[in-house]
Amino acid sequence: MAKLDTPGRTYLKEFAAAMLAYFVVLPVSIVVIQHHAHVWWRFPVALAPLIPLLLLLRAIVRFFRRLDELQRRIQLDALAFAFAGSALLTFTYGLLENVGFPRLSYGYVWSVMGVLCIGTAVAKRRYR
Repeated sequence: MAKLDTPGRTYLKEFAAAMLAYFVVLPVSIVVIQHHAHVWWRFPVALAPLIPLLLLLRAIVRFFRRLDELQRRIQLDALAFAFAGSALLTFTYGLLENVGFPRLSYGYVWSVMGVLCIGTAVAKRRYR
């Protein structure tokens, strides 16, 4: 297994911390909302998981700022692939919903984008 460079290690630490916080805050938020369905503060509680996601966004931006030009190019290629592929797949599925496929949550879009980040491996091979 290849040793990660400093930007990669730092990013993984920041990413892991943000995701851990998200995986703690999200279920707590859902449970609190289910038990207090008619109180005014359910809206801020429902949005509480956005705080760890903002930390995740911060980690991603910091990761890109730490990269050299070639690594940025590789990541840009991978993101372009993930973005365009996700758009194509989700649009296609949306059309299939018109003929009876079950409706899916928008939350699945992130899963599709995550899987399509395999574009990073393709982009790295391209620049060898």
